[in-house]
Amino acid sequence: MTEPESMRGQEEAPVPADFRSGFVSILGRPNVGKSTLLNQLLGEKIAIVSPRPQTTRNRIMGIKTMPGGQILLLDTPGIHRARSLLNRRMVDVAKRSLVDVEAVVWVVDASSGLRGDDQDIAGILSKSRHETLIALNKIDAVSKGRLLPVMARLAELLPDREIVPISARTGENVALLVEGMLKRLPSGPRYFPEDELTDQTERFIAAEIVREKVFLRTRQEIPYGTAVSVRSFEEKDGGALVVIAATIHTEREGHKPILIGKRGAALKEIGSEAREDLERLLGCRVYLELAVKATPGWSRDPRSLEAFGL
Repeated sequence: MTEPESMRGQEEAPVPADFRSGFVSILGRPNVGKSTLLNQLLGEKIAIVSPRPQTTRNRIMGIKTMPGGQILLLDTPGIHRARSLLNRRMVDVAKRSLVDVEAVVWVVDASSGLRGDDQDIAGILSKSRHETLIALNKIDAVSKGRLLPVMARLAELLPDREIVPISARTGENVALLVEGMLKRLPSGPRYFPEDELTDQTERFIAAEIVREKVFLRTRQEIPYGTAVSVRSFEEKDGGALVVIAATIHTEREGHKPILIGKRGAALKEIGSEAREDLERLLGCRVYLELAVKATPGWSRDPRSLEAFGL
């Protein structure tokens, strides 16, 4: 991980003459497996994942470096017909990811078929100048016979686009998708060091991991009314320990007791699971202190949304 400063155009080390590089936007409606695909491509959990739609709120860049190239993958919020200010901001983030990229991977859920939001995305991509690959995801959850009608419909919506049936969960055919992305990129430099996986800061990743645990541990509308901010992030003992203090913001005062739980049990569980993920990612011990704060109307306040990166 690194500070979110673009290194585009800064070649750090010599690369082969046929080295390819560029930006690829991962688009799709909510809950089709975009973040799972990003994590599978990187071999590391960078983007948070939950069974709930609209888990991803921000654009996250993953960096996949291979001997023949470097793909800068932009994971995006799901494109949908948004009503609230928060959801409109999320859709705007996704649509802005189409600016200044070399290619697009459109992720479609094979298990649920094409929906209205998919057709909207096809309309956007049909007018786009970008090279487009279609990743027909979750093939591990459907029979091959059910794939054919979906593939036929995709071919109608976006003629002459390559369709790659994949499973982001198991990794099936993901290598073929990587080949397809790489051959659509121009010759170029290595923008980031080979060992970098994302442009996001460790503070951002920490906040996202806590938010993921809230999504996984709470029900109904509670996770959608929460956001996470990191108050402090400090390395100690020569980097052997990271001390993080974070706040879970909830729109309703009545949700605080649910997030905290009896004698703090729910909050302790969220913190314990987040700490385990952070220790794996950071490669050191982590002390995580969590607090819960009611911040009424944060999802409707432009300034609050900007503070949370939207």
